[in-house]
Amino acid sequence: MITLRNVQTTDLEQLLLIENEAFSIDEAATKEAFEERVQLIADTFIVAEKNGEILGYINGPIINEPYITDNLFKEIKENPKSGGYQSVLGLAVSKQARNQGIAKILIEKMEELVKENEREGITLTCKQELVSFYENFGFVNHGMSESTHGGVSWYNLVKLREEMD
Repeated sequence: MITLRNVQTTDLEQLLLIENEAFSIDEAATKEAFEERVQLIADTFIVAEKNGEILGYINGPIINEPYITDNLFKEIKENPKSGGYQSVLGLAVSKQARNQGIAKILIEKMEELVKENEREGITLTCKQELVSFYENFGFVNHGMSESTHGGVSWYNLVKLREEMD
């Protein structure tokens, strides 16, 4: 059975392996970035695991704007108790655990947190080939992002709280 929980410092090694499977070297979060996220936003850094093995994760800080900006990849702050937008800086599933609905489970958990904490919605950026993937979960494509993180073109996708079941 898959269980969801908040990230722990002891997860870092497994998380970095999954991060580097999912993203290029230029796009992937560094160990230091993950350590900062564990310290500051463990409440919105969710890990999916089965039998002690991490299968995937979703993470991101609460931001005031509806779109992710590149400065978030350099510096984040602790999450406010309520309000703002839940950003997703990373959603990744290990190669051997893909196509099992784990990303869906992680997105649904973030939606629960959005409702519980009265956030405006969830915002993320993704590459063109993943736009339809997120649209299947009810995200709306808001067009090209200003982000140039990792030297890649990104799209803004947003799902507002009132659009969540």
